[in-house]
Amino acid sequence: MKVGFLLPVFRETPDDAFAAAQLGATAGVDGVFAYDHLWPMGSRERPALSPFPVLAAVSIRCPSLIVGPLVARVGLTSADHLIESFRSLELAAPGRVIAAIGTGDKLSAAENEAYGIPMQPVAERQAMVEHVANALSGTMPVWIGAGAPATNAIAQRVGATLNYWQKMPESPTGLWNWAGNPREDLEVQLDELAAAGSTWAIFAPTVDVSRLGKWRHSRGE
Repeated sequence: MKVGFLLPVFRETPDDAFAAAQLGATAGVDGVFAYDHLWPMGSRERPALSPFPVLAAVSIRCPSLIVGPLVARVGLTSADHLIESFRSLELAAPGRVIAAIGTGDKLSAAENEAYGIPMQPVAERQAMVEHVANALSGTMPVWIGAGAPATNAIAQRVGATLNYWQKMPESPTGLWNWAGNPREDLEVQLDELAAAGSTWAIFAPTVDVSRLGKWRHSRGE
């Protein structure tokens, strides 16, 4: 199981994200990721950096790291623009990009409304996810944010990995990974996720990166 963490991107500048990425590279984690939000959940007065420019800069500074958004939401821009954003990131980090995409939900709807971006019906957003996944599948790993059965079915059709936030699948039928908050017993948490079959464990920025790296080294994979 690979391990990674989300960069601190709810900042005015990317300095903290760059420092965290370098710490992760030194510790030996596999990858770093970035939220795709216009502000932190519940804190619309706070800033949020765009994930793709930050990840491109990180990929150049830390060439050992895999990078990707977690997850890039369809509907904030056109599906074709999102596809090209991933392809552009791939130019900066060949073979090290994960195309993690999602439909968004009611929790993020306020961000769309604040900027006058229509929140398309869920079926339309699911169709956009499938379009993006099909366009990128075969050129880079594709992850889809787990959610409604129809969204999960897209992952099966295109051979994508399902990404679960703060939960594990009850009856997994394909590749899946986990993302969420670290527990105090981080090593036990990692062992549990690995035993359950998660392909990645990705933690919020509060994770102790040194412990994450030590666990990764202890696995010898």
